[in-house]
Amino acid sequence: MKMLLRTTVFTPAMIWTLVVTTFVIGWFPPEGSAMLAPATSATVSDPGRAEDLQSIQRVLENKLVQQRLADLGLTPEEINAKLSGLSDVQLHQMAAQIDALMPGGELGLIIALLVIAILVVIFIYLLDRRIEIKKNG
Repeated sequence: MKMLLRTTVFTPAMIWTLVVTTFVIGWFPPEGSAMLAPATSATVSDPGRAEDLQSIQRVLENKLVQQRLADLGLTPEEINAKLSGLSDVQLHQMAAQIDALMPGGELGLIIALLVIAILVVIFIYLLDRRIEIKKNG
């Protein structure tokens, strides 16, 4: 009888926890954007441009980004040529967008959802134990 009660309380609660967690994760799709770069050349004359180039280069050094660019058929030389062809405004805009994208994904959101799911499971377990104690005693 104990096993039947535990299964009937725990299974639907776990199913609904997974449904809600999956729905919340799916609600926030990953964002991506693309930008065309003109083929004109520019020199690094502005210190802000150098900082923007440095922040973009840091992202381009990420192995996942390098692999994705290679999958798209871009070589490092082509990427550097396109970056050097960007105007100061375009380069600053690209650096600002890269900073806003957080190239690792929404790690904070995933951690928060996992913590919530674990708390729900603990709550269900404690509720199940309380029901079991009331039936036995």
